[in-house]
Amino acid sequence: MLQQILSPIADLMHAILPSWLVLPNLTFVMPHSVYWCGLLLFPPLAIYLVQKAEDKPRQRVSKPIAYLLWLWGGFGGLHRFYVGSLLPGLCYVVLFVLILMSNNLATDARNIKSTFDNELKVAEFMVKRHQKAVDGGKEGAQPKLDKAIQKRDEIKVNAKIAQTKFDRWRSMGGGLFAIIIIMLIVDAFLIPRLVVKCAAREAHIVQAAPFEVMERGAKRDARQQITTPLIAMIEKLSGWTGSFVAYWSVLAVFVYYYEVVARYVFNSPTNWAHESMFLMFGMQYLLSGAYALREGAHVRVDVIYERFSPRARALIDVITSVVFFIFTATLAITGYLFARDAIDVLEVSFTEWAIQYWPVKITIVIGAAVLLLQGVAKLMRDIIYLQRQETA
Repeated sequence: MLQQILSPIADLMHAILPSWLVLPNLTFVMPHSVYWCGLLLFPPLAIYLVQKAEDKPRQRVSKPIAYLLWLWGGFGGLHRFYVGSLLPGLCYVVLFVLILMSNNLATDARNIKSTFDNELKVAEFMVKRHQKAVDGGKEGAQPKLDKAIQKRDEIKVNAKIAQTKFDRWRSMGGGLFAIIIIMLIVDAFLIPRLVVKCAAREAHIVQAAPFEVMERGAKRDARQQITTPLIAMIEKLSGWTGSFVAYWSVLAVFVYYYEVVARYVFNSPTNWAHESMFLMFGMQYLLSGAYALREGAHVRVDVIYERFSPRARALIDVITSVVFFIFTATLAITGYLFARDAIDVLEVSFTEWAIQYWPVKITIVIGAAVLLLQGVAKLMRDIIYLQRQETA
């Protein structure tokens, strides 16, 4: 049914478009240097841009955001929907869906073509085999040769038909891709005007007041009020590391978006996207541990703990901190051994991408060190609280 509906479009594009106009194969592989520089430089840049945006009055539509959506979501018309141009945005969606359909049909046609190509190779081998038998004067070889030639010719016809169908769906995908590219080029010049029109059209809409997010655990415990210069410095470090790695999640959006588009639109799955992101999330987990401890965000069973008085909870935290420091020290020492061995041999992954593993293992040491410092700050706060309770 789907093929019958789209076949006229595919036939028309195959007839009028040049044979080279097909969807390109994406061969981009993330360089290791770009990956590591991105992890180090993107968070400070993002923090700067966010702070700069907070200093300016809020706008319902923004030209930089429109261009960002044009760059990363243009195939789906996200930039058009952002500026309120619904009909052109729907045109992008329709074209994008048609590309996905043509790719799916091209994949099926390619599989059929490969089957016939393999059968043709077997048929050619059988023809050569029976031809040798005929040349050798073997009795009864000629009828077998004639039958093998007939079968080969039938397979050739089927293979040619399959090749035509495959080329037709490829032409359709390439033609639709060219149309979207032309539309994106035109929109690149139209975006400033579209943003101005959208802002004027929505000028009467009242901006919602920004909501305030209450810090987790704030004002719940009197111990949170206690601070010293050392505690403040440690918690500032924990907060900075947490904010730094939080922006890595934005990178994951772009990388996985690229992977999805490359895989399902251009039939070019990557060999680096998944590995780069699960390594990044592993490092994020390690480096954000201190921030989670500062905010009381670690999962724990506190059904009984919450029933105690603040003084009893502080005393329990001091006693159980021994287990915490044993775990954190073990993590730091083990991480150091892992990192040292990885640095000595310049360890890389056993994948085709072969990314360096030693920077990943260094984050074990850094994360454990920052977590240990935050544990010290919490212990100091608990001890100071207990001392004040005794003198009160």
